[in-house]
Amino acid sequence: MSDLKSVVRTIPDYPKPGVMFRDITTLLGDARSFRRAVDELVQPWAGSKIDKIAGIEARGFIIGGAVAHQLSAGFVPIRKKGKLPHATVRIAYSLEYGVDEMEVHADAIHPGERVILIDDLIATGGTAEGAVKLMRQIGAEVVAACFIVDLPELGGADKLRAMNVPVRTLMAFEGH
Repeated sequence: MSDLKSVVRTIPDYPKPGVMFRDITTLLGDARSFRRAVDELVQPWAGSKIDKIAGIEARGFIIGGAVAHQLSAGFVPIRKKGKLPHATVRIAYSLEYGVDEMEVHADAIHPGERVILIDDLIATGGTAEGAVKLMRQIGAEVVAACFIVDLPELGGADKLRAMNVPVRTLMAFEGH
């Protein structure tokens, strides 16, 4: 995976001093790298019965759509409050500095459906933890959570594993 890691751009001091922002738009813009990342995320579940891929706004939509296509699964967008036009189910979740809410259409997932959660990066895990709780609230069996980048020092992947959700990441970066 080292060649994939080299395609991710690092932007120092964004969005604030001391933060090393890991920008996957460079990976998405490189056709070969994007294809390889999607193939690597799909590989453990090829041939398995996966009903839906749930992608977290916004980069999770890009990656999740490609993964859903490869697995012949449906795609479910998890959006910020107020962005979906039909009846929704909502959950509040913790951010590094506060609380936000995310929602999904109430009829997007049927009880017992096998769902994989997708986003670009896992850091503190607040958003992903909220998404897992939301999926479970509407009856999904969360099979796994997948991310291109892990920031292991921030503990998000461990937080999901403590919820009995297997985590797959393609690369890890030390620091924030």
